Amino acid sequence: MGENIRRNSTLICVPIMDDTVDQMLIQAKKAKEQGADLVELRLDFLKNFNPNYDLEILIKNSCLPTLVTFRPTWEGGQYDGDESKRRSALRKAMELGADYVDVELKVAEEFFDSIGGKKPTKTAIIVSSHNYQSTPSVEEIGDLVSRIQATGADIVKIATTARDITDCARILQVLTHSQVPIIGLVMGERGLISRILCAKFGGYLTFGTLEKGAVSAPGQPTIRDLLDLYNFRLIGPDTKVFGIIGNPVGHSKSPHMYNPAFKAVGFNGIYVPLLVDSVPNFLKTYSSPDFVGYSVTIPHKMAALECSEEVDPIAKAIEAVNCLVRKPSDGKLAGYNFDYVGAIEAIEEGLQDGGSSAPVSPLAGKVFVVVGAGGAGKALAYGAKAKGAKVVIANRTLENAANLSSKVGGKAISLTELDDFAPEEGMILANTTSVGMKPNTNETPISKRALKNYALVFDAVYVPKLTRLLKEAQESGCIIIYGTEMLVNQAFGQYQQFTGLPAPKELMREALAKST
Repeated sequence: MGENIRRNSTLICVPIMDDTVDQMLIQAKKAKEQGADLVELRLDFLKNFNPNYDLEILIKNSCLPTLVTFRPTWEGGQYDGDESKRRSALRKAMELGADYVDVELKVAEEFFDSIGGKKPTKTAIIVSSHNYQSTPSVEEIGDLVSRIQATGADIVKIATTARDITDCARILQVLTHSQVPIIGLVMGERGLISRILCAKFGGYLTFGTLEKGAVSAPGQPTIRDLLDLYNFRLIGPDTKVFGIIGNPVGHSKSPHMYNPAFKAVGFNGIYVPLLVDSVPNFLKTYSSPDFVGYSVTIPHKMAALECSEEVDPIAKAIEAVNCLVRKPSDGKLAGYNFDYVGAIEAIEEGLQDGGSSAPVSPLAGKVFVVVGAGGAGKALAYGAKAKGAKVVIANRTLENAANLSSKVGGKAISLTELDDFAPEEGMILANTTSVGMKPNTNETPISKRALKNYALVFDAVYVPKLTRLLKEAQESGCIIIYGTEMLVNQAFGQYQQFTGLPAPKELMREALAKST
């Protein structure tokens, strides 16, 4: 697909928050190099700001169109000085040819009165409202749009805060139906999709930072992520939405596999991280045909099963769903589980040292210890049983281990028994819990001394890639299988289910490797 195809007119604006004019101009140049459409000059971050002198240098020498913002503390900014001086600086920015100025709704009427209807034709006035507590109802947001419009604004800006990912739907709905240019964004990690999908629903602009963490509002992605990871320019009104449902989900590498694959084959889709608290609420809110399919990770695989209107037999047996697809024929949600295939294939390949598969699985007859009895644990237990292994479930709650082991004809032990469990040598260990996941990277589910009894150790955790468990297993002479192998193997099956196309396996492997 041609790199210059663009399916939306949504602009990408980089906020510049340095404390000197020279540094702001340097950052503006970096923003241009990274592909930004304009820069937001945050005057409230400047030290020793001299409006008459500094504004002229900034506006005349910026290599990109400028949005001038002088945010007061009462609207989440840094400026706590005289209000008349602040508004005077914004008027000065207009006189000097700023492309946009941002005026807060609270003072918009006074600002328009102060310019007496003499607005320069070059400058568009954005009137903004920021809610740092919540996201109002669609009706309340609609009323807010009308109030902002009534001030004489050229562009409406509304930024709310996500308490739940379903809050984003209200802003996206307002974007879709708005008859005026509108910037609608939801702040916070649960609001990330609003900053990406605004390109699909007609938002005027979104914000992308030059560096991770250097944000002017909570939840802003980097411009590189917008352009390179989320293919922002390729998102259009008919782009299909996919994503990974989890909590936490920020660590997920799935977007790094799916989005490059979509782009490479010209598939009109976008894959985003979805920080979901309630799977039923999420699926009920995002029920349009545009929201097509989801990967599902911790802790939502059982909730996804309960929400599936049709369930694949393997997922039913495992009692967990890690893939949801909305069927185009009737809109029903079908549930699948690809953890089983992804993990077992990776473990078999490890035991065979990458060789061709024999008629009988190398797992046949081996003791296969699964740590954890959740969704991934069930998948591994089911898969190991299907391959003829002797399955043992080790879990913090023995009752849950016993329930699962009874279904796969196995044995249940508690986590405290794991260190001394050694019925034979050459066993297989598969950790399916989140123990050892970033940030708790010093944790491990089993002592190093116990690892001498295992031939192979697999860890479903993949951030970090080399967990403490895998490092100690490697030092103990075990074959180790990274969680990324399970991730990429099961992703191939999900990709085909999502798109109806064969997965570009090498491309997805390479994309994952680059991201880790």
